[in-house]
Amino acid sequence: MELKLTNIKKAYESKEVLKDCTFTFQKGKIYGLLGRNGAGKTTLFNCLTDEIQADAGSAMICKDNGDQERLAPEQVGYVFSTPVLPDFLTGYEFIKFYMDINEERLAPEKTIDDYFDMVKINAEDRQRLIKGYSHGMKNKVQMLCFIIARPPVILLDEPLTSFDVVVALEIKQLLREIKHEHIIIFSTHILQLASDLCDEIVVLNEGRLGQVNQEMLHSKDFEEKIIQLLKDEDENE
Repeated sequence: MELKLTNIKKAYESKEVLKDCTFTFQKGKIYGLLGRNGAGKTTLFNCLTDEIQADAGSAMICKDNGDQERLAPEQVGYVFSTPVLPDFLTGYEFIKFYMDINEERLAPEKTIDDYFDMVKINAEDRQRLIKGYSHGMKNKVQMLCFIIARPPVILLDEPLTSFDVVVALEIKQLLREIKHEHIIIFSTHILQLASDLCDEIVVLNEGRLGQVNQEMLHSKDFEEKIIQLLKDEDENE
């Protein structure tokens, strides 16, 4: 399975944010989407989830049998940098509700406690109001939603930037465990995190997507090369 983006464009009045985003993402890999603040990473994610409408272009899901279909919002799991959850419910109540509305997608062998165990939320915290959860726990609940619904595409918008070391490691391990069933695109401006977690690096610069050479990803001077790449592209505009 692949996610194929073709000529996606988005402008706000006279400012072109996405000029020509074309790229093919493959199932089974974690892609790091790198770009400066304001490069358009969140705008691209919002276009893929239909939060905003792109001015042009297409996003297609290409299945293993050769069939293609336009990417639909229900095929995307979006983990926001700032979690959006119902604070008036307990974690258990919310996940039970989410399992009920996604009953047809559930893995039949898993219980609600199995899901909580996957993201290491203990029994006591499951019965607390989400309002009292830490930022890291709220992000874990967000991730439970796409583990339950199993969308083919998962978008993560800077989800690890404010976590403590233990929670960040737990979520990174979880992403590695589930990546074989999904197309995962991980937006970040932290180069070290991208090189550590991701299988491929894609740079969004001047409104266009470009893949970083695999050899560069594993080189000792990875950060310096990425910085120089972005500078060179700016000078060429």
